[in-house]
Amino acid sequence: MLEILTQKLSKVFRGLSAKGKLGEKDIDEALRQLRMALLEADVNFKVVKEFLLRIRERAIDTEILQSLTPAQQIIKIVNKELVNILGREQGHLASAAKPPALVLLVGLQGSGKTTTAVKLAVQLKQQGGRPLLVAADTRRPAAVKQLRLLGEQQGITVYSEDAKVAPTTLCSHAMELAKETASTCVIVDTQGRLHVDEAMMTELADIKSELQPAEVLLTVDAMTGQDAVKVAQEFHSRIGLTGLILTKMDGDARGGAALSIRFVTGVPIKFIGTGEKVANLECFYPERLASRILGKGDMLTLIERAEKTFDQQQAEQLERKIHTTGLDLEDVLNQLRQIQKMGSLGQLVEMIPGFSKFTPSLNDYEGEKRLKKMEAIVWAMTGEERHNPEIINGSRRRRIARGSGTTPQDINRLLNQFYQLQKLTKSMTRGKLPRNMLNMLNLPYR
Repeated sequence: MLEILTQKLSKVFRGLSAKGKLGEKDIDEALRQLRMALLEADVNFKVVKEFLLRIRERAIDTEILQSLTPAQQIIKIVNKELVNILGREQGHLASAAKPPALVLLVGLQGSGKTTTAVKLAVQLKQQGGRPLLVAADTRRPAAVKQLRLLGEQQGITVYSEDAKVAPTTLCSHAMELAKETASTCVIVDTQGRLHVDEAMMTELADIKSELQPAEVLLTVDAMTGQDAVKVAQEFHSRIGLTGLILTKMDGDARGGAALSIRFVTGVPIKFIGTGEKVANLECFYPERLASRILGKGDMLTLIERAEKTFDQQQAEQLERKIHTTGLDLEDVLNQLRQIQKMGSLGQLVEMIPGFSKFTPSLNDYEGEKRLKKMEAIVWAMTGEERHNPEIINGSRRRRIARGSGTTPQDINRLLNQFYQLQKLTKSMTRGKLPRNMLNMLNLPYR
């Protein structure tokens, strides 16, 4: 996510750090490079101009220029101004004075409204809410069926009617059902529409006027860059948006939409979609995204994902085992399954401070392929071999390789990584973190 922008900014900051003390010429050169990096990332020109102006005003301060670590001071300034550009509002849904709260999801066709509606409902359900999904996209073939299928998979009720029923009437009936069933939130999946289609935009404005929703959220594809900004401007001017959901952020290597849309439209970003799974919808925190852009990771989001994924009782049992008998391959297999639930390997490494430079070599496909291979090898072992890998000799390696569709070299590689992991966990119990952690993760040390 935002990989290209992160790499370019990191290069600029490394150049500043190498100079030691800085003068105005050094800062101007760094700002020129920042301008090029931001424009190449498809960030809106007005945003770039305002952003760099703010940085320069603060960066040429005498105290910063005379500081022993001026480069670090400038990075702090850039971080703060990034947060200002992204907006200081944290992602959350507005609540209604009298439940249920009505949330309208609007946007272009293909922007991800239907899957986002389900993701949002799942998140509310996990927080103790009782969401109701409404299939109001009656024109797109199979749209209602898609929402029903996704809703049933997650145990969420989906309300729908005949395609001839007007969207306003459909939503009114859904609100009545929500009150009867004590639902806390009604999420309406509206039809995808072009912002230049006068009739369709008028229909949407009528729906909003009639139903008075608590939220009108626009789902926009982050990968479309400045087109996403233009779409958001048009929708906001016509119907009045209360928030934005940036979808497909995991595929946005540039970052133009994320860095432009809040500043240009004035509409806060409330959620970001980071993958296809229902769990891949994150509340938007400007400070966390700014930290990711600067290559400083996002440990808070990583911890939150881990807390949702890992069972506390299992974690305590594993900790006791590490202190007594130590890890075995059965434990590694269980942990691999838990990690896969948290997201792709590339996404997770990106959140660890200082590890963002490794994400280009850990794309989703390669990361998933690597984890699948490790899982297949462990499954091909006997129970005794998993608990006591020291007994795995040459003939056992060949048998495991045949059973897992791998090679004896792959078995050796996994066992070597496992032994390093054992050493790592023992060192961590003594309060030390060995340098070979990168090797354990199969990452190149630089």
